[in-house]
Amino acid sequence: MTNAQLCATVTANTTAELRARRDAVVDADLVELRLDSVRDLDVEGALAGRRTPVVVTCRPTWEGGGFVGSEEERRRILTRALALGAEWVDLEWSGDFGSLIAERSGRNIVLSMHDFNETPADLDDRCQAMRATGAAVVKIAVMSRTGRDVVRLLELGRAQRGASSVFVGMGPVGVPTRVLPAQFGSRWTYAGDGVAPGQVSVADLVHRYRFARTSSSATVYGVAGKPIGHSLSPHMHNAGLDAAGLDAVYVPFEATDADDLMALITALNVAGLSVTAPFKEQLLPHVAQLDDITRQVGAVNTLRRDADGWSGRNTDVPGFLAPLEADGGVAGLRATVLGAGGSARAVAVGLATQGAEVTVSARRGERATAVAELVKGQVGIFPPPPGSWDLLVNTTPTGTAPQVSDSPVPAEALRGGRTVYDLVYNPRRTRLLLDAAGAGCHTIGGLDMLVAQAVRQFEWWCGSRPSSELFKTAALAALGAQVEEQGA
Repeated sequence: MTNAQLCATVTANTTAELRARRDAVVDADLVELRLDSVRDLDVEGALAGRRTPVVVTCRPTWEGGGFVGSEEERRRILTRALALGAEWVDLEWSGDFGSLIAERSGRNIVLSMHDFNETPADLDDRCQAMRATGAAVVKIAVMSRTGRDVVRLLELGRAQRGASSVFVGMGPVGVPTRVLPAQFGSRWTYAGDGVAPGQVSVADLVHRYRFARTSSSATVYGVAGKPIGHSLSPHMHNAGLDAAGLDAVYVPFEATDADDLMALITALNVAGLSVTAPFKEQLLPHVAQLDDITRQVGAVNTLRRDADGWSGRNTDVPGFLAPLEADGGVAGLRATVLGAGGSARAVAVGLATQGAEVTVSARRGERATAVAELVKGQVGIFPPPPGSWDLLVNTTPTGTAPQVSDSPVPAEALRGGRTVYDLVYNPRRTRLLLDAAGAGCHTIGGLDMLVAQAVRQFEWWCGSRPSSELFKTAALAALGAQVEEQGA
């Protein structure tokens, strides 16, 4: 399996702007020139003076592009690009290009097919028909709705091994096809600023996912959730892999359910997995070996592939306790946990093992009871009365960006408390923490826990403990970029 190339997609409204964007591309092996959005198209101008090989594309509206002219005009544009020596020209399989492909014996031709709605059932047949045209490269881009859709592309790529192909799963579920193109038998992967659903930027592929610094046989780790697009884990763990000099990459995985996720990570031979909502409890039946704390919590946040199957741990517990231990511990404190999900279970277990008196406060009383019984704690009213706790821990997602003005409890409920710990890490200073500081409480943000549990995951997978500061710096940089993206 050879390393894949990186193709940067550029679009523009004018030829001059297209040239400027073409020449501004760095760290790419190819540039896809999207001519379909250019108003004053000059094919010669678009190609002249290029320093990087190009793929010329003029996608019609009926195939998801922006070209609104006639097919005759589009054919002239693409034929002209070939005559001018374009390294590659993208032709649609559903277009009438059979004679042009035959005339060139397939040379310099990328024959493409797109389905923005689904992964078709007859994908293999379509691929064979496209291959039979003699085109030098066959490109298939389909919407991935499930992890099993991604597995189908993986199997298709393995069946086509040795032929020049590009297989892309569009949408958030399909991101692994873009980050791990060599595994899918792709000759190159496309990167850009959201030109297609789920597309990853060149900067992210190169810097976050270490595209040029890993081999086609790199070990794959990842994080699973739904949704998972804004997770900070890829930033932290890829920084750790880079610092350790490992031939490995950490990738986001999204799936419909636990079975779908397991099919995906098994097919990709994933070595280790961070697990977040909604899979922490769903994955337990799929794990052969669990440690005692994970069994007690009833939720797993870390998987490792061992010789006899998957092993699981819950690093949320020690990760949650780490900043509290630095502040003197929790023994004897009245601790109230807000929420009753998988994170609440981990927090309650952690607090109880360290000698705190645990009260669980949640809107759904039956779930609060289940968590309280787990640690022989008690169920409190929601919201907890002022002065009824020394330590308040929010395990709910309330207050997460972009709903930054929300808080799980009213400000008056914070009077008389000592410490407020919010597991939400985006934003760093949530409404809850701001209100708590105003009430005179000591505050702890969720980033401290996120970093502490991630460091322990990395150590379990790779055998060495990375720097907490390295992980925190990577997470803060990513948070800053997300805030800028949200316009906050």
